[in-house]
Amino acid sequence: MLSALIRRNLVQLGNLVLLAWLVSVAVFLLLDLIPGDPVDSLVPPGSTEEVRAAAREAYGLNDPLLDRYLSWMGGILRGDFGESFASRTPVLEVIAERVPVSLELAVVSLLVALAVSIPVGVWSAYRQGGLFDRAATAVTSATLAVPSFVLGILLVYLFGVHLEVLPILGWVPFAEDPAQHILYLILPVVTLAAGECVLFTRLLRGDMVATLQQDHVLSARARGLPTWRILVRHSLRQSSFSLVTVSGVVMGRLIGGTVIVELIFSLPGMGSLVVNSILSRDFLVVQAIVLLSAVFYLLVNTGVDLAYPWLDPRVRKVGKA
Repeated sequence: MLSALIRRNLVQLGNLVLLAWLVSVAVFLLLDLIPGDPVDSLVPPGSTEEVRAAAREAYGLNDPLLDRYLSWMGGILRGDFGESFASRTPVLEVIAERVPVSLELAVVSLLVALAVSIPVGVWSAYRQGGLFDRAATAVTSATLAVPSFVLGILLVYLFGVHLEVLPILGWVPFAEDPAQHILYLILPVVTLAAGECVLFTRLLRGDMVATLQQDHVLSARARGLPTWRILVRHSLRQSSFSLVTVSGVVMGRLIGGTVIVELIFSLPGMGSLVVNSILSRDFLVVQAIVLLSAVFYLLVNTGVDLAYPWLDPRVRKVGKA
């Protein structure tokens, strides 16, 4: 008989499959909800009705809705997202050229936000009410009041225009020049990570303050254990439960939220691609980006849910009960 914990994991995976299917249906219907005719992107302006009819037939736009969905979904399961209306190249190839930029930007921003917020949040909780805690609260409050796009513009002006110490527009692949690649990455990463640092720091500080008052932590202090061990081993892991949960949500949000940052810094990522595709009415590319982003978001959050028993032993105990 399967244990309760294994059954819980299977339910999570089942929910993932169901949600992914519902997302695919919603994304497919976007093509029919968008104003205008998709044929306008397939044929030159002023084309005759015969040319337009031939284009509709070639792309299956005359087929019933269910047949078009099954054909589209069958192609996706085979790795075929169709052909871009604008470039006449496979959609997956178009996206594959842009994914590394957005994915790197999101992952590095998340790691930077965690690397900054974890020590700040832990020490603020340990020195609750002290000078460091008050300073961290003031900085996070000020950062929270500045939208990311405003912060990006300020960073561009300060470091790119006024000080001229960092590049502000464009992108250099890591394989071409690692040093320049890092320089071009700094400002976009800081722009995205700043807001997440505020969220992570406040969340972790609140959880750590509560954890540090628990009996096992007070007992560790009474036994004279080193401060770093009390904070890291006895407090941080238990307090990171909410942090990991929010990190999964933030990762999905960063993937979808790089649009403005990519436009500000002229980065060749998914954000700029989806904007250009919308403007050129390249619907298949938009569909694929939305679908892949949503599935990635679901995968990350399902992974976080499956990691709960490892992070918090209480979940394992509930599963065994």
